[in-house]
Amino acid sequence: MALELEVKAFRRMLGSWYKQHARVLPWRESADPYRVWVSEIMLQQTRVAAVIEHYTAFMKKFPTVVALALADEAEVLAAWSGLGYYRRARMLHKAAQFCTREMGGIIPRGSTELRTLPGVGEYTSAAIASIAFGESVAVVDGNVERVVFRIMGKPEDTSSVGRAFVREVAGALVPPKRMLARIDGLRERVNAAGDHNQAMMELGAMICTPRAPLCLECPVYSLCQTKGEHVTVPRGKQQSKPADFLLALRKAGTSTEVLLVQRSAEASLMASMYELPALPIDAAGDTEPMLRLRHSITNTNYYVQIFGDTRELRRELVAKEEDLTWIRTSKLGEIPLTGLARKVLRRLGVIEIEAIG
Repeated sequence: MALELEVKAFRRMLGSWYKQHARVLPWRESADPYRVWVSEIMLQQTRVAAVIEHYTAFMKKFPTVVALALADEAEVLAAWSGLGYYRRARMLHKAAQFCTREMGGIIPRGSTELRTLPGVGEYTSAAIASIAFGESVAVVDGNVERVVFRIMGKPEDTSSVGRAFVREVAGALVPPKRMLARIDGLRERVNAAGDHNQAMMELGAMICTPRAPLCLECPVYSLCQTKGEHVTVPRGKQQSKPADFLLALRKAGTSTEVLLVQRSAEASLMASMYELPALPIDAAGDTEPMLRLRHSITNTNYYVQIFGDTRELRRELVAKEEDLTWIRTSKLGEIPLTGLARKVLRRLGVIEIEAIG
């Protein structure tokens, strides 16, 4: 581990940089633990830009942990639609219900107690405890791992030994708990541990990037042992798969309806979500699709074709007739749609406005 003087210098340099350059993000406007919790769940494996689109609307719809607990799961999934990884939304909903039922709607203050909530693991509990309550515990995500390995001059190591090393170093860098309210004409809230953890994640996201890090802009460059990209483990090869779907629309009085199919509640991915009905590959023959697009999920690129409704294609649908359902287009913002279905329906003008809340 680094010398004590270097640790203090690291904290000082990083803290000064963060104070000047931290991005203005909606979840940083308050240290309310519920708001921190929701933002951290949304930010897992999701780009900040995508989260910003959904966070404000989600908080408006479910402003408190009790409001979230009292909502129907379908309502929560609909508000989450477009963020992907829907298990996060389900577990957040279950945790809100647990917190309301067992804890009187009061979110636990410590990282250990937070781990008792469904779906709250080591990372999320540390983030809530430090950012909302100032607990001196390290928050370790992919950005922090990268910063630690580079600062310490180590190659990337995804083994248990490598993860333990990162936790040890990151933990030593977190300052002791210190939360103050200073009045110098203005009231300023100081959260030493929480600000440090956010600064570490910000440094990895904005400066110490996976490729071509901006070393000349790095506030702790003088302390870094790597000063550039470190040796990384090769990523798994991206897979490519074709996928064909049918878009069927019909008029029902003055309304328009779209044909959808709901995934099984027991499905391993996107359970209970609505999607466009799938077609067997090449079922459309030489028919020209009305839309082509690429849609990525983890390490797979789906090359999607959307075909217009015909009797012949309707007979080819993979789903059973009893599993198909007509949904009014005006209600699409209220049901849990898969990210791909939402993307297609927006591209084709079936959903004209993203209606959340």
